[in-house]
Amino acid sequence: MALYKLEDFAGNYGDADFDSYEVRDLDVYSDIDDDKVGTVKHILVDESGHFRYLVVDTGFWFFGRQILLPIGHSRISYSNRRVYAIGLTKEQVENLPDFNDLEHVDYDYEERVRGVYRTPVRQEPLNTSTPVETSTPLDAPPASSDRARVTPDRNTYTYEDEPNLYDMNQQDHQNLKLYEERLVANKSRVKTGEVSVGKHVETETARVAVPVEKERVIIERTTPNEAGRTVSSAEANFREGEVTRMDIYEETPDIQKEAVLREEVKIKKVVEQDTVEAEGTVRREELDVNTNDERLH
Repeated sequence: MALYKLEDFAGNYGDADFDSYEVRDLDVYSDIDDDKVGTVKHILVDESGHFRYLVVDTGFWFFGRQILLPIGHSRISYSNRRVYAIGLTKEQVENLPDFNDLEHVDYDYEERVRGVYRTPVRQEPLNTSTPVETSTPLDAPPASSDRARVTPDRNTYTYEDEPNLYDMNQQDHQNLKLYEERLVANKSRVKTGEVSVGKHVETETARVAVPVEKERVIIERTTPNEAGRTVSSAEANFREGEVTRMDIYEETPDIQKEAVLREEVKIKKVVEQDTVEAEGTVRREELDVNTNDERLH
């Protein structure tokens, strides 16, 4: 059973605490002898927001100590702005464990606290103002369920098992509260889509024109000017199988591929603002006054 400080549990706790009165920093008095016990420092609630304890700084009785006062053992006097600890004695305060922080408050710690308040105190309290938070009197006979359960079971124990410690009696608390609903607009960031930018390779046929040179042989047969002239046998050198050779060259294209940077793509996103209007049906409580006295009409 986790406990929380009211100011941490609900930011608007001022609208939810005791009849819209701020209880913190109110002085706490014993209803037995009207001695000042200390000051309320915090209000502890459970996971459902129900009040369970008042954290009391006992600076007047025991300087520097803070203790837990079950809500069922407290009542408030609005006339003098006091919180009365029902049946609280100095002996009980001495036996209560110190409250330092919530991290050390577990079932065993609360059992130590409850064990102190379960001890009956048979003293007549002072006649104070009408309580708005009270519990079953300490000297009242325990309920049948309380008598049957001597040792609480940590696995099944709930605050409702001991109403004399944790109930807030509304018998004299007759204020009627009117509520109304209102629309609260919140924003949440949700994913609406995704853009994927990638690249792929396309293949195409490229053409390039390269001028090349080729060599070819041209054979010309001509008649010399001295044609018909008689030559000597030494000049007329007849050689069988004489061959004249000439190399012929031509150019061939050498085509290669190289990669070059063609383009760069930059990707970014921008935020656009838009106004979305929403409407809903809200309810509000109004006060109806019915009377049988015709003079009031």
